[in-house]
Amino acid sequence: MATLVAAAAIIGPSIVSYGGSDAASDKRVDRSAAEIADAASDKPSTVDYRRLDERLTRLMQEEDMVALAVGVVEHGQIRFLKGYGETFEGSGQPVDANTMFRWASVSKGVAADMVAKLADENKLSLYEPVAKYSASLRLPGGNEHKATVSDVLSHRLGLFAHAQDSKLEDGQDARLLRANLATLNAICPPATCHAYQNVAYDAASDIVERVTGKSYQEAVRERLFLPLGMTSANMSREALLTSPNWARPHVGGNNPRPVEVTDSYYRVPAAGGVNSSIKDLAIWMQAQMGLEPSVLSSRALESVQSPRAVTPGELRRMRKFRERLSSSAYGLGWRIYNYAGYRVIGHRGGVTGYRSLIMFDPERKSGVVALWNTSTNQPAGLEFEVMDMIYQLPAKDWLDLDKLIERPPAPPEEATNGS
Repeated sequence: MATLVAAAAIIGPSIVSYGGSDAASDKRVDRSAAEIADAASDKPSTVDYRRLDERLTRLMQEEDMVALAVGVVEHGQIRFLKGYGETFEGSGQPVDANTMFRWASVSKGVAADMVAKLADENKLSLYEPVAKYSASLRLPGGNEHKATVSDVLSHRLGLFAHAQDSKLEDGQDARLLRANLATLNAICPPATCHAYQNVAYDAASDIVERVTGKSYQEAVRERLFLPLGMTSANMSREALLTSPNWARPHVGGNNPRPVEVTDSYYRVPAAGGVNSSIKDLAIWMQAQMGLEPSVLSSRALESVQSPRAVTPGELRRMRKFRERLSSSAYGLGWRIYNYAGYRVIGHRGGVTGYRSLIMFDPERKSGVVALWNTSTNQPAGLEFEVMDMIYQLPAKDWLDLDKLIERPPAPPEEATNGS
């Protein structure tokens, strides 16, 4: 159970916590604070932020919680940013809006957006064979000459799910593993079935590097993160470990223990390599809503947020929430749901000791992001509690705080980078 340490400034109906030594000099933080004040006075809110704060405070009393950071955007404005708990148990360092976490598979949206941006600039085509741009990806039967860039980003390569992930986690070279995909048996022709990938998905790194002439990390930082004001976002284990304010990963059930930061998915950065604060993840969500057209055009966003594959397996995995979700599809690096009749976009992620989520309605420009540093899936109900408030649906205990239930065990560590 986390020690509850969180400093919050209350502005109107909203709660925002910045903190950190660089908060005063961070212009984007200052602008966000102004936006929160404006939103509180100028825009009607359907989210009960005090109730949300109370729910999250109760969630932090659970024995398998250590650190949590949450952001909410309403009407395009950041209205709630707050950290809960400590960076690790007993540290005395409170989590705030600048604490660094891992995004895990939420990183896939970054890769898709970057490739779609290049396509929008006529520097590549999403419908050309991936072999034209990736020197490392090889598929069964030479299918890299048939599968398109779009097929890579929508997990439609004809491979079984999570191909070569276990070998990646054992420390094998990602580029060699991508080449060795050619030795596997295809389960379908490219573009005809969907099966989630990490090693193959990181061909997106090759694509970006081939087109831009820069490393994937450098291209994303220069073309996406910095123009958006995401000053904390990066893609390396070293950058996380050297941050003065970062949440340590924890594993186990009750009373989780801290562990070392694994490097497996940093070696496939397009699939799971991003680190950032919750503030920057909230800014990223704003960009996905079309609020930064000079960085991500409406055409680029439409290409990644349009359904490419129906994903009934996702509905089975999310069966607890089927009362709200009636359909699920995958675009390019993003999931698309029918949420009680509304179209929402989202993704989840998980690597050893970290979990993440993002869900938003691009039309209403409202949504929620969260990052935490244990294996528990319980905070995943947060996105449903917030979206229910946004849509003014009857409140439900999606966080499982109001009743005793037998929760399903967390999925195996590291291999969970498939949310």
